[in-house]
Amino acid sequence: MADEREPKRKFVSLKVKWAFGTACGSLLIFLVVAAVLFMAFHQQLMDQETSRTQRALTTVTSRLNRRSDRLTKDQVNRSLRPSTPNHRLPGYAFHENIAQGLGDSHLIVSVFNADGQRLFSTWHSEVPLKRVKQQTVGRVKVPGRQEMVAGRAPVWDRSHHHVVGYVQVENHLTAYSKSMAHLWHIMFLTVLLVIIASGLLGYGLSAFFLRRLDDVVATIESVKDDPKSKSRVPVNGPNDEITELGNVANQMIDQTQDYIDSQVQFVSDVSHELRTPITIIHGHLEMLSRWGKDDPKILAESLKESLAETMRLNNLIKEMIELTRAGEAPANFADQKTNVRDVLYQVYGSYKSTYPKYIFTLDDDLSHDIMVNILRDHLVEILTILCDNAVKYSADRHEVHLSLSRNIAEVEIGVQDFGIGIPADDIPYIFNRFYRVDKARNRKKGGNGLGLAIAKQLVEGYGGTISVESSVGAGSLFRVTLPILQPDDHKKHHKAGQTDKPQ
Repeated sequence: MADEREPKRKFVSLKVKWAFGTACGSLLIFLVVAAVLFMAFHQQLMDQETSRTQRALTTVTSRLNRRSDRLTKDQVNRSLRPSTPNHRLPGYAFHENIAQGLGDSHLIVSVFNADGQRLFSTWHSEVPLKRVKQQTVGRVKVPGRQEMVAGRAPVWDRSHHHVVGYVQVENHLTAYSKSMAHLWHIMFLTVLLVIIASGLLGYGLSAFFLRRLDDVVATIESVKDDPKSKSRVPVNGPNDEITELGNVANQMIDQTQDYIDSQVQFVSDVSHELRTPITIIHGHLEMLSRWGKDDPKILAESLKESLAETMRLNNLIKEMIELTRAGEAPANFADQKTNVRDVLYQVYGSYKSTYPKYIFTLDDDLSHDIMVNILRDHLVEILTILCDNAVKYSADRHEVHLSLSRNIAEVEIGVQDFGIGIPADDIPYIFNRFYRVDKARNRKKGGNGLGLAIAKQLVEGYGGTISVESSVGAGSLFRVTLPILQPDDHKKHHKAGQTDKPQ
C-alpha cells in the first residue's frame, strides 16, 4: 500500500541526461579556456594601448625639449602644428603634424607651462595636471568615466636645469573598448554554438551507444509478460559494458526460468507424493466406516496400513523441511570448521555397530587430520544419507566401502556399495527432488527421493561437489569433495570465533 501511495517519479531519458552533461562539461571546459584566452588578449591590448601612449608622450616631449628655456603657446603650436606643407620640396624642411596624428589615434595631448597653465590641447581633457619629475605612464580612474591610460612627462629647458612645462597624454581606450566588445560578441556566439553542438553531439552519441539498451528493456518486458518466453538479449555486438549487462540479464532470465520450472516440478512432485498416502488412508477409513470395523482382522490390517502411510507422510514433511533448511544452512554457518576425518570415523563406527550383517571397510589415506568449512552435523547428515542409500540398495552383496583421500586443495570422501546400481539414463537426475529410479521398489523401501537432493544442496552450499559413478548390477560410488581450510583460514575462523564470544 505504501508503494501505491508513493508518487511516480518523472522519467528522464538517459540520452537527455547525457546530452545535458556533455553540454555542461563542454561549456565548463570552454569557459576555462576562454577565460585564459580572454585574459591574455586583454593584457595584450592593454600593453598595446600603454605602449601607444608612451610613444606619443615621448614624441611630444622630445619635440618640446628642443625649444628655448621658456615654453609659450606659439612655440608649442609651431612644434606640434607646423605651417609647412607635409611633403618634401626643394628648400623646405620636412615637418610632421604631430597634433593631427595624435588626434586621429584617439589620444588627447595637453601641454602645460611650468605654472600649470594649459597651453595646448588636442581635445577637451578631464584629467587634472599632475606635476612629475620623470616620465610616468599608468592607469587612472576619473569619477564618472571608465578607466583610462594617462602618461605624464616634464619638459626641460635646453640645459636641463629646470622644468619649463609638462606634457600629458590621455588614452581613453577607445580602440581597446571596441576590440573587447567585439571579443565579447564572438565569445557569446561561440558559447551558444558550443552548447548547441555539444548537446546535439552528446545526444547523438548516447543514442548510438545506448540503442542496445532498448533490446535489454524489450527482452525484460517480454519475459515479464511471459515468464516462459524464449526471448534473450542479443549479445553479438562489441564486447563492452552493455554486452556484459546483456549476458548478466540472459543468465538471470535462465536462472529465473529454471527456478520457476523447479518450483512447478516441486509442487507437482509434492502433490503426487502426498496424494498416494492420503488416498490410501482415505480408502481404509471409508472401508472401515462402511463395514470393515466389524471384522477384527480387516480393522487391524487397515489401521496398520494407515499408520504406515501416516509415518511416511511425517517423514516426507520432515525431509521437505530439511531440504529447505539445507539451502539456508551455508549462509548461517559460514564460520564453522569440522575435522572431516573424525566425522567419517564416527559414521563408520555407528553403521558398523547398527548393521552387523554388513561388512564396512574404511580406507584412510590421510597422514593427519584435515579441517573443512562445514557444520559438523551437516557433514554427518551428508554421510548418513549416502550410507543409508548404500545399505538400502545392497541387495545381495552386503558390503559398503568408505574412503578418505585428498589433493592439494580438496578432501575427497567416497561411499561405495555393490548393490543394484543406477541405469545410465537415470544418473543425471538422481540428485533432483523426488526423483527415484524405480518408484515402486523405492516406495517399498521407504524412500521419498529427497535424500540425495538434500546432500547435494548441503555440499554445494559449502563450496564442494558431489558426483556418482554407477553400473547396473555392480553398485555405485558417490564422491564428495570439500575445500580444505588452509592455515590462514584457520586463523580467520579462530579470530571470528573469539569475536563472537560474549564478553
